[in-house]
Amino acid sequence: MERRKIESAALFITIFGAMLILPPLVTLFQDSQRLAGIPFEVIYLFVAWAALVLGAWWLGRNLPRENGTTPEDER
Repeated sequence: MERRKIESAALFITIFGAMLILPPLVTLFQDSQRLAGIPFEVIYLFVAWAALVLGAWWLGRNLPRENGTTPEDER
């Protein structure tokens, strides 16, 4: 992928992540039901956080360096 596309994807992940943890969306998962004793709201927040971390890791790993090389080229 081009550097510009990856930078745009990083901006998208940032905005999407902020929207995922906004109170109106999080309150959709407030319920009295629990999974293994854990409220669904906590599970939702953890899964959203983990997805954002994995997305950022993947984008950072594939982001080309300033000189045009990728991390795989340096090995």
